[in-house]
Amino acid sequence: MKQAARANAELLNEMKTLSAGPDGFVVWWLGQSGFLIRYQDEYLLFDPYLSDSLTKKYAETDKPHVRMTQQVIDPAALDFVSIVTSSHNHTDHLDAETLLPLMHANSELTVLVPAANVEFAANRLDVPPQRLFGIDAGESHTSGKFTLHAVPAAHETVERDEEGRCRFLGYVAQFGKWTVYHSGDTMLFDDMVPTLRQWSIDLAMLPINGRAPERRVAGNLWGREAARLAHDIGAKLVIPCHYDMFEFNTASPDEFVAACREWQQPFAVLGNGGHWTID
Repeated sequence: MKQAARANAELLNEMKTLSAGPDGFVVWWLGQSGFLIRYQDEYLLFDPYLSDSLTKKYAETDKPHVRMTQQVIDPAALDFVSIVTSSHNHTDHLDAETLLPLMHANSELTVLVPAANVEFAANRLDVPPQRLFGIDAGESHTSGKFTLHAVPAAHETVERDEEGRCRFLGYVAQFGKWTVYHSGDTMLFDDMVPTLRQWSIDLAMLPINGRAPERRVAGNLWGREAARLAHDIGAKLVIPCHYDMFEFNTASPDEFVAACREWQQPFAVLGNGGHWTID
């Protein structure tokens, strides 16, 4: 198993003490699609998966979810987070074993989920639907210093419920002078680039594990596609994600790195528990 760049007490101490000053921010990759952003003294957590629930669930099946990298932190330790997102219903983005300890540690935590998924999410978490905040593409929500705008995602298509609401979302977060884009799980789709170019994106966080029918799971961007998307939307920096978690559903970042260099797209590749400071 791969060791994290930082984990547990060392990582927790860094999260609490490392600051980019009054004008910058710090981002940590927590594995899979999980990212923590610290801006001033507020924290935004995107799509955390901080448990072994999928490894346990699929241990005796023909699709084992063998973990590749150690879990970086106990979600119960993150008692300073003010807002957490789920981009869709797949367990590595909506994990009860992650979200419930996080909610218990943060009684005022805002839990942002697609409006189309509120009932499903409430059932999985065993909480009243009113405990969750539902949002649809084209809508925005402000919590503290963070304003999040929901945009469609295609995993593998842009799916909508009977009311026309997106089942898969990405989030554009604005805070201070900064704008970051967390795509959730997605592939390219019509109008994706012009939708995102409405904002001047400082940081994009994009999946690179791609898609292969033999995995029997919904697909994502390949590394080259993620690099090109970052370039086309004008992202000032891109960080890859959704790899190095499960042996059956991963990819090397080499293709992503090569494509970023080809298109002169600024990028950073983080280890699990690693961080990047933007100031």
